[in-house]
Amino acid sequence: MPTKTLLIPTEDGRADAFAAHPDDGERHPGVLMYPDGFGIRPVLREMARELAGHGYYVLVPNVFYRHGPAPVIELPEHIGEEARPAIFARLMPMIEAHGTERVLSDAAAYLRFLTTRPEVGAGPVAVTGYCIGGLLAMRTAAARPGLVAAVAGFHGPVAADGPEGLHRLLSGLTAEVLLGHAASDLTPEALGELNGALDAAGVSYTSEIYPGTVHGFTMSDTDAFDPTALRRHWDRLLPLLGRTLTVG
Repeated sequence: MPTKTLLIPTEDGRADAFAAHPDDGERHPGVLMYPDGFGIRPVLREMARELAGHGYYVLVPNVFYRHGPAPVIELPEHIGEEARPAIFARLMPMIEAHGTERVLSDAAAYLRFLTTRPEVGAGPVAVTGYCIGGLLAMRTAAARPGLVAAVAGFHGPVAADGPEGLHRLLSGLTAEVLLGHAASDLTPEALGELNGALDAAGVSYTSEIYPGTVHGFTMSDTDAFDPTALRRHWDRLLPLLGRTLTVG
């Protein structure tokens, strides 16, 4: 599955990104994929290519483009526990600076770019994300209810802003929601509170803890990786996209 390196115009410059899509000359539904905090790297390219192989145009932006092109920081081939403190010491200031205003400004640029690609059909789009990207996906979907038909987040801190912040976030959602939580990130009690908020928002959703997992379970270049949970992620994500996305 071919990939293309791209530059997306934003209010603050140009965000580097890459896209993967079927090379068949046809138009396909668009999916905006937010990476985890470690950013664009080979594992994200592999995941985008796999998703594209099911018939989607997948756009993956470097959300930290203000700090330089991807990779914004140098990463080891395998991210183990011993490497995490030094990596997060460099990443956390970028994550903390990427507030809601920046997120929504960039999201508008990403979606504008995605929906005007000649390879992308005129129907609704989906947004998916991993780790912090799961929260970015939810914020993006809430901001564009007429455009985003499906949103998925995996091991993402979707309730990071507390009950009031979660209520504000969910109040703008119309997309169908898929959330796959790490067992180390969310207790059953916290899951019940989150799902209660989703019920109150009146959205269609699947929100579940993946048993035995730790934060980052989808990423094969980390020691958090769980191949069974990654397969479960695909088994949930692909049907969601199949029933919500069409090409106009």
